Amino acid sequence: MALLPLIILALVQGLTEFLPVSSSGHLILVHAAFDQAKDWDQRLILDVAVHAGTLLSVLVYFRRDVLKMALGLLSWAKGDFKSEGAALNIYVLLASIPVILAGFALNAIKPSWLLLVEIMAWSTLIFGIVLWIADKKGTQDKSLKDINLKDALIIGLAQTLALIPGTSRSGITMTAGRFLGYSRTESAHFSLLLAIIAIAGAGTLAGIELIQSGSVDLGLDALIAAAVSFITAWLSIAIMMKWLEKSSFTPFAIYRIILGIVLLAGLYGDLWSN
Repeated sequence: MALLPLIILALVQGLTEFLPVSSSGHLILVHAAFDQAKDWDQRLILDVAVHAGTLLSVLVYFRRDVLKMALGLLSWAKGDFKSEGAALNIYVLLASIPVILAGFALNAIKPSWLLLVEIMAWSTLIFGIVLWIADKKGTQDKSLKDINLKDALIIGLAQTLALIPGTSRSGITMTAGRFLGYSRTESAHFSLLLAIIAIAGAGTLAGIELIQSGSVDLGLDALIAAAVSFITAWLSIAIMMKWLEKSSFTPFAIYRIILGIVLLAGLYGDLWSN
């Protein structure tokens, strides 16, 4: 693959994976722009690489939480489910079960509408508006210390909507967190912890499909994509978390609304002109 589209793909994945703007939707646009729709094996290779890069970035950024959760697994082995790490594991796993089940189902079916730019455009617009409403209506009262099984399950069910391109996994889980009364930073915090399982799962599915296709040739392209996506993803997490300490989700919501309108105008404008 040419270096420029490779770097652009990795940059887009890294910048959008954890922001509430939909990485999958942006990747559809990038693949379409570089006419990769027919080169499925190449897409799989690069998707595995950028998922690896973004997964590493969130593990590094939240390394203290990751260590805490790892120690929580040891607590589980000892029959202790009440320690902070053990409890956090329960909430993260509970919130991840719905999207894992739904993801496996969709992966088996592979509906063609998942790659439609029209679906992505409408989802970008609609869930951008929903994010804006949640951020305006939500309180700033709750932190992760207040999370419970019901809240974790609600956020997890909301996360299944992210399987629709344009919805944004980060966006919909942060939206659910805001509706439930969690602060902006804590909504983002829990959303990004959920990303560990979500990204690992998506990358694993793509990896399995890649192996089955017989095209496991990662090479230099994959290494470049992984490195670029890691750096940009880490920076996007750091900047977003700092921003949310003092500001709101409004810029992200406005961006989504504008992008959705522009895409729909382009799509339906072409339809009407024909």
